[in-house]
Amino acid sequence: MPNRLWYEERLWNDGLEFIAGVDEVGRGPLAGPVIAAAIILPVGVQIDGVKDSKKLLPQTREKLFNKILDTAISVGIGLIDQKEIDRINILNASLKAMRLAVMNLKVKPEFVLVDGNRKIPELGIPQLPIVGGDDLSMFVASASIVAKVTRDRLMLEYDKIYPRFCFAQNKGYCTKSHVEALRAYGPCEIHRYSFRTVKFLKTIGSPEN
Repeated sequence: MPNRLWYEERLWNDGLEFIAGVDEVGRGPLAGPVIAAAIILPVGVQIDGVKDSKKLLPQTREKLFNKILDTAISVGIGLIDQKEIDRINILNASLKAMRLAVMNLKVKPEFVLVDGNRKIPELGIPQLPIVGGDDLSMFVASASIVAKVTRDRLMLEYDKIYPRFCFAQNKGYCTKSHVEALRAYGPCEIHRYSFRTVKFLKTIGSPEN
């Protein structure tokens, strides 16, 4: 099992106190926003059970979400909606969401640990991209949990507005039932029209059009 505080411990040993972990969720779905979270936790903190949000059961994520928020020095959220995703593409939207999450922290971090292989553009803060960061850094994993729970809760609200698409179950991802609903009804307002599947089904039209 990897030491998920390896990066944090080295930064603490260098005298840094305010270290942020940053991650995003929602790059792959056909609908809804991409959401990023930035988390600053206290020096030396260890939260048992924190790991990549995709490897946790929903009820475990919810419990850890509350524990992370109770423990954190500061939490920032960045959200880029489907219209801007269509305008600037999903990669740029993901990076922008992460930058907004860091900017929304009430405490400015001295260093940022970023999930992935790219630095956050125009951040102005020292940073390190970590491939598989949500497995290797507890701070990044904490951010992935907060981002995932935040986005899932938003998709539950969208499910009430657009019940045909079962967003409560698929969270906007490309499931068989989601594609069937798209084919039957066409895309709704929160679909990403630039995504290939949505674009194709919108082009061929639906029985109602």
